[in-house]
Amino acid sequence: MAAIRGIEVVVFDVLGTLVDEPSGLRAGIREAVPGSDEAQVDELLALWQRYGEREQQRIGQGDRAYASTSVIDAEAAQLVAAQAAFTDTSTVARLATAGRRLPPWDDSPTGLEQLSRHFPVLGLSNAAHTVLLRLNAHAGLRWHQALSAETVQAYKPAPEVYQLALDTAGCAPDRVLMVAAHAWDLRGAQAKGMRTAYVHRPVGEPPTDHDDFDGRFDGLDQLVGALTDR
Repeated sequence: MAAIRGIEVVVFDVLGTLVDEPSGLRAGIREAVPGSDEAQVDELLALWQRYGEREQQRIGQGDRAYASTSVIDAEAAQLVAAQAAFTDTSTVARLATAGRRLPPWDDSPTGLEQLSRHFPVLGLSNAAHTVLLRLNAHAGLRWHQALSAETVQAYKPAPEVYQLALDTAGCAPDRVLMVAAHAWDLRGAQAKGMRTAYVHRPVGEPPTDHDDFDGRFDGLDQLVGALTDR
């Protein structure tokens, strides 16, 4: 495992990289539809995820005005409610906030804590401000600062989202390391001149043979070792 040198600030993606988004949404769906079997839960989760991905793509393509994840999640919850045939408004409202209660991966809180002893650590998430606040508290994620793409009214991999992290870091892009479980996210960071590290997660998008990232790691313990081996 090669060391990564010359880094001043570490930036983490959140959804999928530090928290298990599908498991958290599944838990919200099971709570809303208590009689559902796993096949139905999977179907409803896929409906939610397809809708969220499509709407973020439409926003990125200019086919829809910016709407935060709070708005999109509320719309997705309404779709799930219609598909599962429940109408209780409090149940729908509770389901709409499932993205605030996502469980962390086992190594996330400890890995962040260890890295924060050596570097300024930022979160950079597509999650809305209010969602990110509650999610960080629920999952025990401790940052020096957590940044929401809502600030720039865009979604990763739009370049202005990565620029938000660079402006906050206040140093050259090649001194800032973007960490994510999604190769598409790291490609977006690379396009802004950032250094990149892929961390494997079961729900991420692994690199292809054509991706040239600064590091590829099986978990945060390996990443911490590569960054702190001085």
